[in-house]
Amino acid sequence: MKEPFWKRKTLEELNAKEWESLCDGCGRCCLVKLEDEDTGEVHFTNVACRLFDTETCRCADYKNRAKKVADCIRLTPQQVRTLSWLPPTCGYRLVAEGRDLPWWHPLVSGDPATVAEAGISAHGRVKAMEDDVPFEKLPKHIVQWPRKVPAKAK
Repeated sequence: MKEPFWKRKTLEELNAKEWESLCDGCGRCCLVKLEDEDTGEVHFTNVACRLFDTETCRCADYKNRAKKVADCIRLTPQQVRTLSWLPPTCGYRLVAEGRDLPWWHPLVSGDPATVAEAGISAHGRVKAMEDDVPFEKLPKHIVQWPRKVPAKAK
């Protein structure tokens, strides 16, 4: 049996469909992040991008997101290898590091619902949308869970 594409290809070798399918739809990267000016450390919040759909944990306007959200980052293989804030569960990060996708990833399980079942998803964890929280109040929304792998996901 042929090995799955993520085991035999580098990120640079993926076609557009393969690249997009590496996203598990967890929504963690769509959370507003704060960077400490002194240390450069990035902190996740439980506040989501204005285009985030809290039901699907996907972008409500993925095709036009860069036009509508100035600081939306379109991931590239180079960025995947250099962005320290990508969650440890991120499919792009795992493949870039030469690791396999976990059991709950839709490409492995065949079911997008396993992302939520494993506790990876931002579903039910977003407390506000970015347009509803003044910048100075964002530090009160800092959370640790996006940087962790839940026990049931291991």
